[in-house]
Amino acid sequence: MRLYPLFFRAAFSWMDPERAHTIGFRLIRLAHKAGGGSLLRRLTAPDASLRTQALGLSFPSPFGLAAGFDKEGHGIEALFDLGFGCVEVGTITGSAQPGNPRPRLFRLVEDRAVINRMGFNNDGAAAVGPRISAAQRSLQHRLGASRPVIGVNIGKTKTVELDDAVEDYLKSTRLLAPNADYLVVNVSSPNTPGLRLLQSVDTLRPLLKAVGETADSVARRHVPLLVKIAPDLSDEDIDDVARLALELKLDGIIATNTTISREGLKSDADKVASCGAGGLSGAPLKQRSLEVLRRLRTAVGDSLTLVAVGGVETAEDVQERLDAGASLVQGYTAFLYEGPFWAARINRDLARSRKAAAV
Repeated sequence: MRLYPLFFRAAFSWMDPERAHTIGFRLIRLAHKAGGGSLLRRLTAPDASLRTQALGLSFPSPFGLAAGFDKEGHGIEALFDLGFGCVEVGTITGSAQPGNPRPRLFRLVEDRAVINRMGFNNDGAAAVGPRISAAQRSLQHRLGASRPVIGVNIGKTKTVELDDAVEDYLKSTRLLAPNADYLVVNVSSPNTPGLRLLQSVDTLRPLLKAVGETADSVARRHVPLLVKIAPDLSDEDIDDVARLALELKLDGIIATNTTISREGLKSDADKVASCGAGGLSGAPLKQRSLEVLRRLRTAVGDSLTLVAVGGVETAEDVQERLDAGASLVQGYTAFLYEGPFWAARINRDLARSRKAAAV
């Protein structure tokens, strides 16, 4: 029997979710700083059979941590101690911002889901960039070519008008691209007013083109560029984004962000309504994110890397996404429910199932 679910109920379930996240993340970082990283890595290191080539990069495991957990680059190395093949930092904006008023994070335990309206709270690109650079140097020194991958997710500053969004994204790009293994343009969070309007092909085209050109220029190398889309897009809009990604020669698409839908939830309707607006993540998103992934794979063939995220909880979920056409898979919400050894357990089960299938 796993002990963490019992610990979660006793220590965190009664606590404000954002405060619980802050405390949990601080404990992970303290374990690393106290010297526990090397011991943890021996326990959690992905099996060599899981190494995955994608985006021109080598990932120790196809399973990584999605953007949203470490918004400011404070715990990159500590999170890698837990077995993730990739940590995507962010979402980071051009200027520092506090995010939306609290409370802004809500658990739906019965659904193994979370509603958030965090609003891209972060220290801004100028502050986060040096942290990513320091983590990258340290990991390279300790692990060399086998180090995990650091992704960087950028979004629009709330106070910036949509007409000025491109320049705002470029501000982040100039500061962050030189130290990003790959870069993600986030136009799909429901918590920044008007942001999802940027998913329209007419507005998305100049944004992605400018970010891609600027990233390669400031980094003096090709920085793999991906766009993260919402699960709430119509099938026709998904096809449009796929065609645009092929036209612009993007490196990949991340499917999907959180949803504004509240359909099919087990939790009491009044409790859900009391949470208010925000993006829903976790198990209820599983089916729709899988549908979007399959539609994208049909649309782009093998031309782009697809990263699946949304409702991923188990090694079986990860393998299902890989079988459906994803090259990489990310999770986040289940981390809050499953605890610090979640990624290691997924990696172990993935490796075991692959070895069994090869017999």
